[in-house]
Amino acid sequence: MKQIYLDNAATTQVDPQVVKAILPYFTNYYGNASEPHSWGAKANEAIEQSREKIANFLGADKSEIIFTSCSTESINLAHKGLLEGLECRVRYPHIITTKIEHKAVLNACEHLKKYGKIAVTYLSVDKDGLVDIKKLKKAIRPNTALVSIMYVNNEIGTIEPIREIGEMLREYNQKHNTHIYFHTDATQAIQYLECNVDCLGVDLLSFTGHKIHAPKGVGVLYVRRDTPLTRQQDGGGQEFGLRSGTENVPYIVGIGKAIELIQKSGTFDHRSAMYKYMVSLRNELIKRVLKISDVQLTGHISNRIPHIASFVFKGIKGEDIVMALSKKGIACATGSACNSDNLEPSHVLKAIGLDDEWAIGSVRFSLSKYTKIEDISLATKELEKVVNQLRGVTYE
Repeated sequence: MKQIYLDNAATTQVDPQVVKAILPYFTNYYGNASEPHSWGAKANEAIEQSREKIANFLGADKSEIIFTSCSTESINLAHKGLLEGLECRVRYPHIITTKIEHKAVLNACEHLKKYGKIAVTYLSVDKDGLVDIKKLKKAIRPNTALVSIMYVNNEIGTIEPIREIGEMLREYNQKHNTHIYFHTDATQAIQYLECNVDCLGVDLLSFTGHKIHAPKGVGVLYVRRDTPLTRQQDGGGQEFGLRSGTENVPYIVGIGKAIELIQKSGTFDHRSAMYKYMVSLRNELIKRVLKISDVQLTGHISNRIPHIASFVFKGIKGEDIVMALSKKGIACATGSACNSDNLEPSHVLKAIGLDDEWAIGSVRFSLSKYTKIEDISLATKELEKVVNQLRGVTYE
């Protein structure tokens, strides 16, 4: 049975070049980067080289790059650290975010509401998952401290107008002599979109390694200089005192190498051959899936990330489709969150206005540079069979 992996928005295969770069730091250069001896110095040098690669990619300074364990930790540090850091400056601060954020953002905001005397506005989005900048601006209050909006939605693939939001906030801050900080979760964007922090106008940007062909267990938080961030874990004072803990040197090397490979391939440049290749694969997938009856594409038709295509199938549970395809050697994901007693449509699909009959049938396919056109062809043929079987379609 041919194995076809179409769940790259969940995690990616580690690039062989990344593996090669990592291996020596398990066996030869295994020193603790905080120690002054030569083993420690070698490890510390490797960390700083990765930090520099990522800083250059983001158009940042090395001192603005903090290594964490994942996007979730980066997001928690950004939100909780900023609000704690602003405690003396802003009384009862206010956060603006959207209803379609990753649970790491939504749950961090709920935590802050519960324990920090903080107000949160959750912006609605349109049927394509796009936030309205005018509504965002209208939601700003005198005590607004943070705007946190994801660059790309991880379920439906819609690209948010981050650059335009950044420009609006810059103008607002200048006009009102204030500083509303701006965070974006760039987890699904980092490989395919422009992420220069000055172009985007962000103060904080988070992403993780395992979505970009680096290992699980390493993430990044960009923190613009002079942003008042308070550490969320105490210890030895690593990462400029903002993230204590012995550094994961091999994986930090890995995420640095992955960023280097992105920069070399030009995947993040819509003019590059790799970007165009990914778009062509995604468009072919969409074309083939939409030939199936009673199916809708979710997210914006054109303003979407190259590697994600998500659909809803009327009258079928997405989880049933995913499990049936898995038995055929095809990996994809559902947008539904399942517990032992109930199957509920995801918060993202509810936010874009889908009713339960449609939303319960969510299936997301996500591609990578390793995906081939023949994978798309085979997977969509099997998908059509599975959908028809689940709908009880019989043939003479």
